[in-house]
Amino acid sequence: MEPFKTITATAVPLDMANVNTDQIFPARFIRKPRAVGYAQFTFHDVRRREDGSLRPEFPLNEDRYRDARIIVGGANFGCGSSREGAVYTLIDSGVRALIAPSFGDIFAANCLKNGVLTVTLPDDIVAGLREQLRGADRPVLAVDLEAQAIVMPDGTTLDFSPDPFQKHCLLNGLNEIDLSLEFAAEMAAFEASYRERFPWLAPDAQRTRG
Repeated sequence: MEPFKTITATAVPLDMANVNTDQIFPARFIRKPRAVGYAQFTFHDVRRREDGSLRPEFPLNEDRYRDARIIVGGANFGCGSSREGAVYTLIDSGVRALIAPSFGDIFAANCLKNGVLTVTLPDDIVAGLREQLRGADRPVLAVDLEAQAIVMPDGTTLDFSPDPFQKHCLLNGLNEIDLSLEFAAEMAAFEASYRERFPWLAPDAQRTRG
């Protein structure tokens, strides 16, 4: 997993509360392999009309936000089903950080597993950040996970407090398998000791060693 340390990028304000995973990645696209390019499905049904044309009023369709790598959303972002495709489609679109007053629990866990930072800030702070992004000549944010700080377009710094486990995993690019492998030596020692104490449980291993 690619580590997350800092990012300075275009941020898109999304004034929508309770954005669910079906809005982020509609269920009918789940059967498609990720190799086809999940970026084309990001917010598909709220981003496009029935004929497939883009809705000009949707922020990600505006030229100034089109290449956004940070989304500043509303409360309960990523609620709904547990589909991991909702995170895949954001990653494939280039998104690495999400800022909102709250997130769906399973969605946030899936973000962590895939190297996407979720930042939780008070509702009024997030609303002010969205407003500033709308009025800025360059809607760019700098997010520094190690310093736990966000630099807004006007130069103001916002502090945030990530979960220590989240911070450790993202800074070091650790997924669940990587976390387990951090204890590889301890696990190997335990297995060796266990075989010594109960050799009848692994007779094949005993024959191999003999």
